[in-house]
Amino acid sequence: MDKQADELKADLKGAKVERVGEGIKITFDSGLMFNLDSYVLTASTKQNLDALAKTLNKYEDTNILIEGHTDASGKEDYNMELSKKRANSVGSYIETLGVKNSRVTTVGYGETQPASTVDAENRRVEVAIYANKKMQKLAEKGELGQ
Repeated sequence: MDKQADELKADLKGAKVERVGEGIKITFDSGLMFNLDSYVLTASTKQNLDALAKTLNKYEDTNILIEGHTDASGKEDYNMELSKKRANSVGSYIETLGVKNSRVTTVGYGETQPASTVDAENRRVEVAIYANKKMQKLAEKGELGQ
């Protein structure tokens, strides 16, 4: 995972790549943001995902968690559904770029995990990458990178 984190840092200009436990959290400076009441991908979100997918496709022994979020405007149950649609929209898009659907898990958090007091900054999707079972077993045996 360290090698992938280093490569992501090099490949994803304008993104913060952090090792978190056994995974990697990616936060784009321009974000994977959405317009109010929308789950349609913006041009800048697509650009960020294009770059991310290239690296994801190099590391097929990893899984991807896509987390959708909303601001607090609107009803809570509506926001929960919207956050799920945002995560699914990102998952569907990276699948068109060759990332296998079997590697992707999507989840929506609605308005429960705000990143900011600014509403627009909470209309986002976050991406985490973690080792799948095959990679974990290779790591336990000391066989990664061989």
